[in-house]
Amino acid sequence: MRKDFGVKTWIYPQPVLIIGTYDEDGTPNAMNAAWGAIYDDDQVVLCLSKGHRTTRNIKGRKAFTLSFATADQVVPCDYVGITSGNGTPDKVARAGFSVTRSSRVDAPLINELPLAMECELIRVDGEEHIIGRIVNVSCDESMLGEDGKPDYRKIRPITYDPVHFDYVVLGDKVGTAFSSGKALK
Repeated sequence: MRKDFGVKTWIYPQPVLIIGTYDEDGTPNAMNAAWGAIYDDDQVVLCLSKGHRTTRNIKGRKAFTLSFATADQVVPCDYVGITSGNGTPDKVARAGFSVTRSSRVDAPLINELPLAMECELIRVDGEEHIIGRIVNVSCDESMLGEDGKPDYRKIRPITYDPVHFDYVVLGDKVGTAFSSGKALK
């Protein structure tokens, strides 16, 4: 038996993305957003209302970074989501984050979040859908595995459970993509 819940925004779980931008005066800004995804091979989409400072910054600077929130940084990552940059322009500093200017786009990389995408704005569809091109993915070398690629066990990215409003750290590997299903062929 199934229980019906009606229309809900329960993509389950959702990545916790921290969007990094610069204000018009160069002050770093960050926002926690769960409504973001891969849009195409080299593109991402963010669903952000036009009232966010982050939205205005992306339109003005034509760039942003997407860092993946981690279990070690859950408190400051949540803080930048519950605090508006419109009322608290120094919220990145208040969160305890430090930044490094990306060498590829006009946006900050958050030093405490080891895995990030650096993106340039392609377009805004409607008022809320921001489409960006990924120009680089960077990862702190201390978070790389033996294969030289990002290791989720070291990074400990968190996901958002929209049903219970929880942050959940990724768990154990349970299969291999594009391979596990071959057992049924």
